[in-house]
Amino acid sequence: MRPFEGIRILDITHVLAGPFAAYQLALMGADVIKIEPPDDPDQSRDSGPDIAGNRARMGSYFVTQGSNKRSITLDLKRPEGQAILKRMVKDADVLVENFRPGAFEKLGLGWEALSAINPRLIYCSISAFGQDGPRGIQTAYDHVIQATSGIMAATGTPEVNPIKFGAPAIDYATGTMGAFALATALFQRERTGKGQRIDLAMLDVALMMQASHVAAYLRTGKGAKPSGNKHAHATNSAYQTKAGLVMLGASNLRQQKRLWAAIGRPEMTKTDNEARSADRDREEAVLNEVMLTRTADEWEVYLQSKHVPAARVRALEEALADPHIASRNVVHHFPDGAPGMPGPFGVPVAAFKLAHGGPRVDSPPPVMGTHTDSVLAELGYAAGDIAKLRAAKVI
Repeated sequence: MRPFEGIRILDITHVLAGPFAAYQLALMGADVIKIEPPDDPDQSRDSGPDIAGNRARMGSYFVTQGSNKRSITLDLKRPEGQAILKRMVKDADVLVENFRPGAFEKLGLGWEALSAINPRLIYCSISAFGQDGPRGIQTAYDHVIQATSGIMAATGTPEVNPIKFGAPAIDYATGTMGAFALATALFQRERTGKGQRIDLAMLDVALMMQASHVAAYLRTGKGAKPSGNKHAHATNSAYQTKAGLVMLGASNLRQQKRLWAAIGRPEMTKTDNEARSADRDREEAVLNEVMLTRTADEWEVYLQSKHVPAARVRALEEALADPHIASRNVVHHFPDGAPGMPGPFGVPVAAFKLAHGGPRVDSPPPVMGTHTDSVLAELGYAAGDIAKLRAAKVI
């Protein structure tokens, strides 16, 4: 049995962060029902480099976090659609939404209205800046939050900055934090019997992703500066080799001692970090010269054998080809494709394993509205009523 079997989640989110939060619980057994307006699909459905998938409303951005979900269409701006949602809320455990703060309240679907229907409901709102505060009404995407939070200013090199991340890391970190918040609220409800209101802001998550930088600034008044592939310690930085870049990770004193011994320069070993910082330029000059004597692959194998963290800098396609990735089961493959997705494809799963009842993909990402009729039938709607709702474009 997986941890969230028997838990029903109403997923009224779009793009990446909100859908990823619900996806993580779906992998753990939750019954997640994704709700989209009939004429305004989740914009992730036509986003990504797979043009054919985009045209079929099965873009790679949607497919990434669509597995294990049921899909229905529902116009929540219509009274009939609102009535259906309220009927669904009666038996739901969680509702997740990530629209502009106040939008659901205006529709009569806010926390107070829905918790009155179901006091055990956990209502999670994900937004750019939170439900209140001076910026509460503003909107943003991952890269805008990177700009706002200081992450871009600390990324790049001293000569070339600010630079945004190469992946929408804030979105996925927010989704992961959202899954943690939902799991926390569900656990709390087991003890109190009460529902919960979760207010999750992408900007807050971006600050947590810089936690050590934040603490350092609050103590010293010095903000983080872009340092590229260099670290405060030379033994913890990237270097050009005979072929490729190698990232050294000799971070602590024990590791730097092993590194200097491994390359035949034990006299460079330091006994404290202040000495390492003071001698950084000389250490870098030595490592620049020594690293050129082997390829990055050779250094990785050799230094890892000496218990010194090191790795050749790889592209994503190389990382995914690593047999170790396959051994971890972090990617699920659909070798025969799926409805709306002809041909093989794969999706990320979760970043952890459990001894039993762990995360797994059971069903492929759904074509938009695939489960509308069956979900409404579960709610007690007759076939004729469903037909009328469809004719009126409520579903």
